[in-house]
Amino acid sequence: MFRLLLDDWRHAPTQRRVWALTAPLLLSNLSVPLVALVDTAVIGHLSHTHQLGAVAVGASLYTLLIWCCGFLRMGTTGFAAQASGRGDGAALRQLLVQVGLLSVALAVLLGLAALPLSDAALAVMAPSTALDDLAREYLHIRLLGLPAMLASQALIGWFLGAQNARAALAILLGINLLNLLLDLWFVLGLDWGVAGAARASVVAEWSGALLGLLLCRGELARHTGAFCLAPLRQWSQWRPLLAVNRDILIRSLLLQGVFFLVTVQGARLGDATVAANALLLNGLLLTAHALDGLAHALEALCGHAIGARDRVALRRSLVIAGGWSLLGSLAFALLFLLAGEHFLRLQSDMPEVLATAREYLPWLALLPLITVWSYLLDGLLIGATRAREMRDAMLLAAVLAVPAGWLLQGLGNHGLWLAFCLFMLLRSLGMAVLARRLWPRLGQADS
Repeated sequence: MFRLLLDDWRHAPTQRRVWALTAPLLLSNLSVPLVALVDTAVIGHLSHTHQLGAVAVGASLYTLLIWCCGFLRMGTTGFAAQASGRGDGAALRQLLVQVGLLSVALAVLLGLAALPLSDAALAVMAPSTALDDLAREYLHIRLLGLPAMLASQALIGWFLGAQNARAALAILLGINLLNLLLDLWFVLGLDWGVAGAARASVVAEWSGALLGLLLCRGELARHTGAFCLAPLRQWSQWRPLLAVNRDILIRSLLLQGVFFLVTVQGARLGDATVAANALLLNGLLLTAHALDGLAHALEALCGHAIGARDRVALRRSLVIAGGWSLLGSLAFALLFLLAGEHFLRLQSDMPEVLATAREYLPWLALLPLITVWSYLLDGLLIGATRAREMRDAMLLAAVLAVPAGWLLQGLGNHGLWLAFCLFMLLRSLGMAVLARRLWPRLGQADS
């Protein structure tokens, strides 16, 4: 077995395919937390702690909406990759229209529900009055970019599944680099404060969606086929996509619910604690987006291999992506362990926040080694369009970890981080067990 894995690792063509997709995805993914870091750093160098806390709380509420709709990207990638593996251009066209319609419908529904839900969420958090007012202002502005962001997520998933990582890179870099530049201009140049950070994000999100639509024409020219409207009127053509999206939605709701609980409990422990946790979670965000470059490449490669029914290519892709993911997680653990202080100071110069965050740095150093496996297995299961297994693993982890978090409240913020690490560990273990049971069937007739 070891020799087989070593041979897979040394397979140069697969190494090149993995990195041909990973390199642009890594660059684009890293731009996401870097923008969050810039937001935090710009606001973190203003005068008041509650300004940084407001961005942390408002951004977490908006991110909750976006990440709960992560199925628009994840569900699309697996189906697009399998269609690409079969050489089915007509299916790619149909999928593009389907996810476009889903994006519009979701934007309308979430737009109607977001304001009352955010009011309830802030009431649960019970932040200070100054923080509450700024967080509401930030969130209300960010909601103007929600339709564009959902459309961009669907387009990125479609491009990735079609093996066009450069287009996904262009969309994400376009959004995030423009966001970065406008953030500096609006907040520091125009002195718009927290509202300026939100406005920068809205302009960038609409720009990214328009760019993605422009890139679709060139991608469709690469895949021969004709779009047919009739299948869209048939429920059987929607059922597989909606079933996968339903399971990914449940999985994402559970995941974001856990992140939300971390923010809620941090807010209850004080403004300095919620701000410090935001600095540390930015480190996890940086790690996740870097390692997700490999996971997203694995989605496309596994889906393509399953569509082509090539089990050898499937195994090689998993081995190579897994090996590089492990090395990456070790690098991030060492980075936070040895240079965590510098990482914190890049984001804020508030003494109270830094002192609080410094105490919990060891938890951040531990997290990459725990979370890496869930990122990798997400890639395998998304490519296989097996969202049910992802959902079940997340549900099991939440059912076990959330009560543990309640029992650990007496340990304060250390108990909160311990419960969070337990949740991530249980998630990885659950996915490993379910993926192992599923493995013999991947690439065969039912795939």
